[in-house]
Amino acid sequence: MTGSSVTGRRPSLMGRKPSRPGWAVVMVGVVGCLLAGCNTLPSSGPEESEIISQQKNPNKNSLGFKIFPVTDQLASWLAEEKPPLLSTLNTTSYVPTHNDRLGPGDHLAISIYEIGNGVFTGGITTSTTTDAGNLTSMSGVGGAPPIGAVQTNLPVVEVNNDGNIFIPYAGKVHVTGLTISEISQRINNSLKHISTRPAVIVRPVLDETNVVMVYGDVVRSGRIALTPNQERVLDVVALAGGPKQLSEDTLVQLTRGDRIVQAPLKLIEQTPEQDIPLQPGDRLELLSEPRTFTVFGASSRVTEIAFGTPQVSLAEALSRAGGVSDAQGDPTAVYLFRFEDRNIAAKLGLQIDPGQEGVPVVYHLDLMNTQDYFLAQKIPMKNRDLIYVANAKINNFNKFFNLLSTIISPGITAAWLAK
Repeated sequence: MTGSSVTGRRPSLMGRKPSRPGWAVVMVGVVGCLLAGCNTLPSSGPEESEIISQQKNPNKNSLGFKIFPVTDQLASWLAEEKPPLLSTLNTTSYVPTHNDRLGPGDHLAISIYEIGNGVFTGGITTSTTTDAGNLTSMSGVGGAPPIGAVQTNLPVVEVNNDGNIFIPYAGKVHVTGLTISEISQRINNSLKHISTRPAVIVRPVLDETNVVMVYGDVVRSGRIALTPNQERVLDVVALAGGPKQLSEDTLVQLTRGDRIVQAPLKLIEQTPEQDIPLQPGDRLELLSEPRTFTVFGASSRVTEIAFGTPQVSLAEALSRAGGVSDAQGDPTAVYLFRFEDRNIAAKLGLQIDPGQEGVPVVYHLDLMNTQDYFLAQKIPMKNRDLIYVANAKINNFNKFFNLLSTIISPGITAAWLAK
């Protein structure tokens, strides 16, 4: 009975430990699911192939951006492209001024000296010629009046909108565009036929013509009078109390007539040719604008970086971000995203809509190409530029492998311990 029961057992099951049914099936299922979801693994951004395909897909490229590989010609265009700096105002059409011409709104004090019974004798205020020397020294023009002349101070007169002033007995005198000395001579000539040897001294009381308007991010906004000393941009900024922010974060905008030019204040401080003389009627605005660029993707660090210097090249910008990440980044797929100016967009053959200021453009840099390192040094960065480093193609596989190891390793360890 015993023998028959022994011989009745299945030999194939003798000597085997009970197995863990379904373990292999579970692992195969897990691997299959991971493989199927490999493309949905977390990522810092698109790969190169995705960027290229999205450029061609109207549904994902409503802005109409275009990708351009960086070439020597392109780098030269970008290097030569400079915003209209202050020095561009001093062109062949530039007319220098001495800040000594008067015009409407100016107020003048006029003193007339006559010998004997002049037409102004007994006027508002009279004095002997002992005071004439003081007036002459104050005005610096007109010379000394005749000995024995009687001084008459006229009420302060304002140059009207037509550029004229009114002198008693002489009538209307046109003075706009004349210097103090020329105005004195013109008034003198108008009195010669009615007065004996008249002498005229003119001095400005309120100069509304030879002024610039300073406003914006300065300590004191307002009008600043210009003198024949030829005040420059930095002089006027200093007279206004200086900028409220650091010069690196301050932009100077100068309006002259129908032209507007800009330059960073730090650049003006470091570049004498940008510190140009100002002209009457100029409007100087200081803008607080810290310039930055942003770095995304598989770089060593994702961050926003301030320029800190007047100019930063693309190579310097990449260096400040730590370059391409060895573990994640694709050095052949470095991109510069920018809203480009109209003149460069036209050179690139892009369509520009009327009134459109910035054209979305993407520049592609291949850092496995040695030449591109030289080109990156030529390309200047602009405010609010964005650098993106694409993920390496093998990056998703590495992430998948690490995730697979994380899931499987505990199971392998448990199976080994159960032996």
